[in-house]
Amino acid sequence: MRRNGFFIVMFILTFTCKFSFAEVSNEELLREIETLRQKLEQQDQKIVELEAKIIKDTSIPKTVNFSNMTIEDFDRHLDAHLLHREEGYLMLGGLRMGIGSTFIIQGTDNANGDTLSERGEDVVDASYSMDVEFEKEFEDYGKAFLHVETGDGPGVEDELQVFSNVNRDADDSDNSMAVTEAWYEHCFKAAPAKLMAGKIDGTILIDTNEYANDETTQFLGRMFRNSPTIEFPDNAAGLRLEIEPSDLVNIKFLMMDGDNDWEDVAEDGFYGTQLNIRPGIFGRNGNYRIIGWLSDREHTKWQDSTSAKEKAYGFGLSLDQELTDVLGIFMRYGWQDPDVYLNGEAFSLEQAWSAGIQLKGRLWNREDDMLGLALGQVTPSGEYKKAGSNLSAKDEGHFEAYYNYKVNEHLTLTPDLQVIWNPYGDDAVNGKSNIAIIGMRGQVDF
Repeated sequence: MRRNGFFIVMFILTFTCKFSFAEVSNEELLREIETLRQKLEQQDQKIVELEAKIIKDTSIPKTVNFSNMTIEDFDRHLDAHLLHREEGYLMLGGLRMGIGSTFIIQGTDNANGDTLSERGEDVVDASYSMDVEFEKEFEDYGKAFLHVETGDGPGVEDELQVFSNVNRDADDSDNSMAVTEAWYEHCFKAAPAKLMAGKIDGTILIDTNEYANDETTQFLGRMFRNSPTIEFPDNAAGLRLEIEPSDLVNIKFLMMDGDNDWEDVAEDGFYGTQLNIRPGIFGRNGNYRIIGWLSDREHTKWQDSTSAKEKAYGFGLSLDQELTDVLGIFMRYGWQDPDVYLNGEAFSLEQAWSAGIQLKGRLWNREDDMLGLALGQVTPSGEYKKAGSNLSAKDEGHFEAYYNYKVNEHLTLTPDLQVIWNPYGDDAVNGKSNIAIIGMRGQVDF
């Protein structure tokens, strides 16, 4: 009976299907096929959009919720790199945080500082610094930034007498915490311009360079970080206006409190400007910067000590160009008024130049490693030489080589070699011999 029932059902279904297809025209079938094709295309588009959303969600920093967080959770989630290198973790509604620490040890067998008891002493000194950075973006119209820093140790710098020293990261603050930057930047929608105001660092706003402007990952020597001929004030109250009318041109105007005392800001001001041309030579990134500056701080003429309220000014160039996927080159030049010196200083410079290369480790299968080489020279003022008694005032030469060895995602070790010839123009109290400084930098990004 079940068999008969099965055949009856199959007969009815077959008959019905034949009857139904007999009633459907070719035009109706084509319309149905077209409808199905459109639905498939819509589904394909939804799949593409979903895949894009998944990629975006997995590439942005994760938000950290502190409401029910233990110390162990905090340690696990606060896996952040410094904000100028990589994205930190989002927390507290979009606030980003980055933490980094830099440890440096340097030694020389020929220190020449005027505080040493004898010439050519052996010196091995260390220093460290720690940076904590916070950044908050406000949709598409602004950004706030806070940088807190501490550290200790001048390193070997206080035992060398040179025109340009060897450890730009040295922070002899005796472990005291300090707010080194605190500013707000507003983006104007009506014009291609941004205005920054607060406590700012002029050395990373003008005279910048892709391959020589970061002592934690690039060159340690001061003359390869910024031009020694620019009288940058310490981080201080200031304004920076940046205008970018096109991808080719960028212009910056800088005004800062020159003596960093937050008093009479306009009277002792530091003013700088930078024009950056990005021509895209070889279809690669490159920056060709022209810099000018003026300091309202009190200066004295070398040849007239009664003229003790003079201004100082200068100009410079800072160029960098990517040549291949692994090789980049840079060059700096700076000049300043040789007739005056900043009150309280024992010398003044007239010009300085430097040039070098950066080579990525991809060439030897070390993708994240980096090699840097640089050569430079500092020329003291001609008027300084005339004002002294039997001064040699020779050009001081500098060479530096470093190799960034990335141990893991959080630690980079950097052997560093610096050589200085004609230190302090060959006029150092405790020796005129060339100085070699061998060091190691450890950079930890938490």
